[in-house]
Formats: sequence, C-alpha cells, structure tokens
Amino acid sequence: MTTFQLQQLRDLPIEGVAERLGLQVSRHKCLCPFHDDHTPSMTFRHNKYKCWSCGESGDTISLAMKYLNKDFLEATKWLAEGSNVIVSSFKFQDSGDLKPETRNLKPFDASRYARFFEHPWLSAEARKFLYDERRIDPRVVRWCRLTSWKDKRGVPWLQIPYYDREGKLIGVQNRNLSLTPNPSPKRDGSLTPQGEVGGGSPRFRFPCGSKCSIYNLPVLNLLKPGEPLFIAEGCSDCWSLMSAGHKAIAIPSATLLSKNDIELLLSLTLSLSYHMYPDNDTPGERLFLQLKEVLPHLVHHQLPPGCKDFSDYYIKMTGDK
Repeated sequence: MTTFQLQQLRDLPIEGVAERLGLQVSRHKCLCPFHDDHTPSMTFRHNKYKCWSCGESGDTISLAMKYLNKDFLEATKWLAEGSNVIVSSFKFQDSGDLKPETRNLKPFDASRYARFFEHPWLSAEARKFLYDERRIDPRVVRWCRLTSWKDKRGVPWLQIPYYDREGKLIGVQNRNLSLTPNPSPKRDGSLTPQGEVGGGSPRFRFPCGSKCSIYNLPVLNLLKPGEPLFIAEGCSDCWSLMSAGHKAIAIPSATLLSKNDIELLLSLTLSLSYHMYPDNDTPGERLFLQLKEVLPHLVHHQLPPGCKDFSDYYIKMTGDK
C-alpha cells in the first residue's frame, strides 16, 4: 500500500466510518464504545475522534483498529474493502515520494479485461443475485455488460466493468456472490452471519490500477436536454433505477466522494435535471448534501418508510405486481 492510498483511507469521512462500525452518530457525537458511556462523550472534529471521558482519540484507521480489535494491516484492508478505495497491495510500500503520480503504480491493463465483457456469461449464482434477488431487468444487465467467473477456490464473483463516457474500459469491480449483503462488524473483528467471517474472501476485489469512480457514464450520451438523470449510491441502486425506467449514474460510496468525481459532475451539461433517492440513513443524506453543493438543483426524493435504499424500494415495488 502506498502513502497516497493510506492517506485516502485517513481522508474517509470519520463519521461515516463510525456509522459503518455500528455507532449511532448524532450532531457529531456518539456514545464512546471504549468505556461504559451513558452520555455521548465521543466527538468528531477535523476528521478525528476523541472521547472527553476516557481519552481515546485518533483517525479513521485507529478507530477501526481499536473497535474491531484488528492490527494496522487488517484495519486498512477492512476500510478499503468497504469504502471502494482501490489499493494495489496490502503490503505497505512507501518510496518516500509523497507525489502519487511518481510512485510507479502499475496502470490498469484494459486490454487484459476487455475480452471478458465482449460475450458476457452469467453463472447460476450471478443469475440468482441479479434476477431472483435484485429483480434486475435483463436489458440493464446487457447494457452494463455484467459477467461472472469463479476463482480457484470456487468462490463465485460478479464482474462489473466501468467505462468512461466514450465507452473506454477504465476499471473493473468484482463482487463476491458467496456473501449475503450488508455484513455487520462485531467487536471481535469478525462479521455477523450475513457477511464475511474473518479470513474469508473480501466482498469486493479490484484489478490493479482500476478507476472505479462514477459508474455508467455512457448513459450520458443518451440524455436529451431537460431529461432527468438519477444519481445513485453504488452499482446495485443504479441497476434498480434503470430497471425502473430511469437513466442513472452511480457514486461509488456514501463515504467516498473524491475530488475527481466532483470535477466530473461539474463538467456535466447544466441542461439536465438531476434527481436522487438518498439511502435512508445518515451517510446517504450526507452524500445528498455533498452532491447538492456541486449540483444546486438536485431534487431529493424520499424513500418510503421501511426501505433502506432504492434497491430495496424497487424489490418491494416489483414484488407487489
């Protein structure tokens, strides 16, 4: 892991990391998990945490280390996998040069992966995930060129290509299909039965050099002036929005809106109408507010009670038919 990649993890919004750990953050405070706290004594400021009672303090990495009882390497791995931060290796490699462009990172080899998406193939696990569980329209699957594969251990993966607006392959995201969604961390560093247990395969994998930022950029070429463009959080919500008949792009994560993503959004034509169904949680609303600063006319659509995200809403809608 390079110094630049390490800084990306430290720059993750710490309140989002705390909420991912299961802490209930309100007004930049929460109950301190490191002592018997009955009045919120842990505060978040300048992307750091501090407990004014027991004295525990630090950044995103130290919070994950302390709460999950993980060492430095495992904590950074956990942060990266859950926040779409792409790291080339979990072996710390620091050349001493703080400029990321001079760290000799291996570039993404699009020619190596492009052939996988020429004739997409869906395994039984992929078909179950996309069609049975998520109820994604097959036309959306074909448009997004989703394919699948199995590794040497027999773990099934969904392979998701990222293209720039001109249709050039710029990155690949691999999603582990042997895990059920939304794993919840426990204090011993493992996850609940819904997700990965310590030592298993990660939820996501990225080839070296992948640029998985804003998803489904080619759809911008189909938009007409004034036509609504929906902004989702993550690929799954994007597929659901498209299956519901909307044109949509996706931000990688509520806890990671990069400078490059913001610049790309600012470059979009102002003649579009922007819409969003934020996830029904604090990180989702925070992402909406971040995007609202970039796109002032972004329209907020409220999810119905009991729906955690648009994918959940879409499944309920299609289940009622």
